[in-house]
Amino acid sequence: MTTTPGIKRRQLLLGVGTTLGALSLRGFEVRADAAAHFTHGVASGDPLADRVILWSRVLPGDGSEKVLQGRWQVASDSNFTGIVAEGSAVADPSRDYTVKVDAAGLTPGSTYWYRFLFDGVFSPVGRTKTLPVGEVANFRVGVCSCSNYPQGYFNAYRDMARSDIDVVMHLGDYIYEYPAGGYANPYAVEQLGRGVVPEHELVALEDYRQRYGLYRTDPDLQAAHAAHPWMCIWDDHELANNTWRNGAQNHNPGEGDFATRMAMARKAYHEWLPIRTAAMSDQMPIYRSFKVGQLADLILLDTRLHGRDEQLDYRTDLAAKEMSPEAFKQTVLNDPQRTMLGADQSDWLGGQLMASKARGATWQLIGQQVLMGKLMIPKLTQAQLESVELPEYSRPWIMSMQKLADFDLPMNLDAWDGYPACRERVFTNLLSHATNPVVLAGDTHNAWAFNLRNQADQAVGVELGCPGISSPGLENYLPLPADTMRAALLDSSPELVDVNTALRGWTLVTLTPEAVTGQHRFVSSVLSKDFSVSESAVLRCEAGSRHFS
Repeated sequence: MTTTPGIKRRQLLLGVGTTLGALSLRGFEVRADAAAHFTHGVASGDPLADRVILWSRVLPGDGSEKVLQGRWQVASDSNFTGIVAEGSAVADPSRDYTVKVDAAGLTPGSTYWYRFLFDGVFSPVGRTKTLPVGEVANFRVGVCSCSNYPQGYFNAYRDMARSDIDVVMHLGDYIYEYPAGGYANPYAVEQLGRGVVPEHELVALEDYRQRYGLYRTDPDLQAAHAAHPWMCIWDDHELANNTWRNGAQNHNPGEGDFATRMAMARKAYHEWLPIRTAAMSDQMPIYRSFKVGQLADLILLDTRLHGRDEQLDYRTDLAAKEMSPEAFKQTVLNDPQRTMLGADQSDWLGGQLMASKARGATWQLIGQQVLMGKLMIPKLTQAQLESVELPEYSRPWIMSMQKLADFDLPMNLDAWDGYPACRERVFTNLLSHATNPVVLAGDTHNAWAFNLRNQADQAVGVELGCPGISSPGLENYLPLPADTMRAALLDSSPELVDVNTALRGWTLVTLTPEAVTGQHRFVSSVLSKDFSVSESAVLRCEAGSRHFS
């Protein structure tokens, strides 16, 4: 069957894929007269010194449901005149026709170009890098999280694609599991055409696959994947909102068995993202680490699903029990048994820190999901609250928080503030076994910087929280001027160094043997392709200081 360039998507779906079905196309328009269809670009990830994961997705050209055999190539130049490694690749329906290979035999600290070849059709070309060995003068990490398709354009991904970085570290909320209209900007949906499929909440394997497929049609996301290798770790929305190890706020008995839903979410995650998956399984622990020569260890933690105890909630754990705030802090919030990591992951982290220190690494860069720094409820005046029109959905939360502001209670119990005893155990590990720890966080959609201190007021390390790619920040719930919010948050939280609650973007972290610096890059809009980029002040932490200067 042949088609014309102007063929409508519905016509294409009617004419091809009688056994695959329309859903296998994942919303991407392809020409039905090609021998094979690369539907979602290319990506690379989890680089090591001698290898990197390469990813793509390819469909059979005739629409039949069959296994495809192909090749991958890695070259030292974009024209592929110097191919340095190649091998076989397979795409089959059991993995949603996604292709992942571990391309080995590469040289440390080198830039490469890669592509796939199936049935005589070449994929787009991607660029990737291996990790360096030995002495490393400079290493640049682009840190991002929280990309919500129906909230607007992924302009921050476009900026990342154009930037000179060595690796992208994505700290979660790569997709959102909500149904159509849930956590969406009506303008983005109605005017920009950024509605979601499927239209219901993600529960089954096919649901999660469709949503990843939709997100990966975004040209800015494709560009960022094609430009740099990625290191990815999930947060809750790749699974379900406010996930913990045995449940989630956004899961109820009518949605089936929670463990089954998580298995399906995890399978789709491993299919669609370029991470190194254990042989014959996608259900292994996702926490892992990477060595950047003698300069740093990059350590990724799962603070969301693997070992986390259920979140506390002021409404059910304080107000409903008619407990005083002080009693809540002493008996509930500071329960020493509560954990974010689980005993096995906690032991693994300690081992990673000890090994990093023993081999002489300068920095330990710890990528994880939620803020570790202490963020207390800001005290706002009545005049400040009356100066803005509070959204109806956030007004009750804001008013209840203000009643607790005088009791030095944390603002977000879903973050490490809801697990202070576990955080203190991590701080003990960082003080004993890390040389220069730098914590990275996503989740909040806002830009943060903290000087981390333990209960004895010792300097532990620093933390950078990245702004969201497109998800709305604190200004969407509490629309005070950014300067007013910044002042109130700094006043209530002594560990907080800087914050921006108004802009979306990503964070550039630069490591050298002498210092680590962090700088947020903000996009001016997520509702227009016409955008500019601004930069925050540079935050600097000297090696050995454990705090921002």
